[in-house]
Amino acid sequence: MTDRIQVNSLQVAEVLYKLVNNEIIPGTGIGADTFWAALEKCLEKFGPTNKSLLQKRDELQARIDTWHKDHRNTPHDPIAYQQFLQDIGYLLPEGDDFTISTDNVDAEISHIAGPQLVVPVTNARYALNATNARWGSLYDALYGTDVIAEDDGAAKGTQYNPVRGEKVFQYVAAFLDEAVPLVNASHADATKYTLVNQQLVVTLNDDEKTTLIHADKFVGYCGENSSPSLILFRNNNLHIELHVDTEHPIGKANPGGIKDVVLEAAITTIQDLEDSVAAVDVEDKTIAYRNWLGLMKGNLQDTFSKNGKTIARRLNPDREYTSPTGDSFTLPGRSLLLVRNVGHSMTNNAVLDSNGEEIPEGILDGMITSLIGIHDLKNNTPYANSQSGSIYIVKPKMHGAEEVAFTNQLFDFIEDALVLNRYTLKMGIMDEERRTSLNLKECIRAAKERIVFINTG
Repeated sequence: MTDRIQVNSLQVAEVLYKLVNNEIIPGTGIGADTFWAALEKCLEKFGPTNKSLLQKRDELQARIDTWHKDHRNTPHDPIAYQQFLQDIGYLLPEGDDFTISTDNVDAEISHIAGPQLVVPVTNARYALNATNARWGSLYDALYGTDVIAEDDGAAKGTQYNPVRGEKVFQYVAAFLDEAVPLVNASHADATKYTLVNQQLVVTLNDDEKTTLIHADKFVGYCGENSSPSLILFRNNNLHIELHVDTEHPIGKANPGGIKDVVLEAAITTIQDLEDSVAAVDVEDKTIAYRNWLGLMKGNLQDTFSKNGKTIARRLNPDREYTSPTGDSFTLPGRSLLLVRNVGHSMTNNAVLDSNGEEIPEGILDGMITSLIGIHDLKNNTPYANSQSGSIYIVKPKMHGAEEVAFTNQLFDFIEDALVLNRYTLKMGIMDEERRTSLNLKECIRAAKERIVFINTG
């Protein structure tokens, strides 16, 4: 039996009520009474529309089912079927062309093309691992997978295999030759990397010296000019680190003393409350919200045992460098985080309405995950997420532009209730059911200036 607290007309599970009031609210500038009153008003305003949209889904599905039954003994006619879908409003007419300009979007979404992870936010360890996966060892990725074949004595084994290690070196050198090529030379022939007059100079195994074909790809370093411990390149807006240590066991084996090559990898991560999560009750929702809070405040950590050792996992700090001109700068040590709320069809017993019924879970997610996001906006964290002042919410399982417009109106309300500027809440659309170019165009129109991406699943 869930213990509940009466808050105006709402019955709020005590565990959620305490989480919001005692852990989430402090530092946001929003009063507890204000928040719960806003949630109540939000449910009154949007709850009936949420229900009617689901009823419309059912009606459309019933008409589609009937059409297929009526035509089960006739050859499929795609033109007639498309006309039918247009007639019932499942497919939308294409409207006039339009333009949308979404402001305050982080570079990880607007300018950098890179991998995106999806991880269940209910699992703190997984959530941290995914967030920290912005940077990853290329050496480890090659050595430990089947990218490098195990023939000719290159088996992985339980101990370091120098034959396999040499194949990794060769693969990485070829990669560097493509990404950051040298003038008339290969990185496989490099024996030393130094900084001379703000330029990267590479000494080769014949004592000749060369440099990069594209000098601007060298953007930073760590250590001394004459013997940097780290070289930073940028290629296609993604960064590559060469870690140099001639005393390290791996560095000793590499001609250039490179003990590792670390790549900027998972640029964004969706912290998921939907598909990868089975949040069936208030306890599950509380875990999810608390972990999202820990990510936004930067204090989430998890301790676990591995190979007889206790390991603590926490967020990685930003990475510090010196530019070729001697200026200090940092790069994010973590993925840019988005949070995926549940779709319109779900309900949850975390809060009951005035009739004692479960409320739409998507509305609850929208209110609470946005409230939590304020901690990042107010810099209540040592590890900033958005540099542009945005909160990114991925909205799944939407059936067409009408549901996208509903979400946009919901986000308008949430912004007003939480005293956020308009379009602070950015929307990632997942129109996984009605995926035609006609509908997608209208979905984008409905999302207005808060849209950041659209995924047709």
